[in-house]
Amino acid sequence: MIVDEGLELLSDDEARELLATGGVGRVGLTIGALPAIFPVNYKVIDGAIVFRTAPGSKTAAATAGSVVAFEVDDYQASDRTGWSVLAVGQAELVHDIDFTFQVLDAHLEPFADGKRSHIVRIEPTFLSGRRIIHEPVAVDGP
Repeated sequence: MIVDEGLELLSDDEARELLATGGVGRVGLTIGALPAIFPVNYKVIDGAIVFRTAPGSKTAAATAGSVVAFEVDDYQASDRTGWSVLAVGQAELVHDIDFTFQVLDAHLEPFADGKRSHIVRIEPTFLSGRRIIHEPVAVDGP
């Protein structure tokens, strides 16, 4: 469905499918009443967004059960197309050993060096997705 010239609103299924492609996204949380956004590499496991991190702001947000935003996108500069998916949900620190093994089996290895032994899971309760599209240009005949 077109929601604005050049933007298509994605269905929940389309947004979940794009979110599940994994890779690098951004987690947004609040630190001292101010917004903070951090890039993380992630995977989707059993419908949840999962990433590994070290002790710090992301771990503190998950320990507190904070509601966070997670955004992932992709674009092609050559033809000016792309998409964006926003997920909002409560972050939690994973303590479940079975889920921890699922994360390890999924080969979710942090890109950044250092010990990143904390696993954060975000269960999306809200999803929103948009795709940039271009309407075909009508060509007048000779």
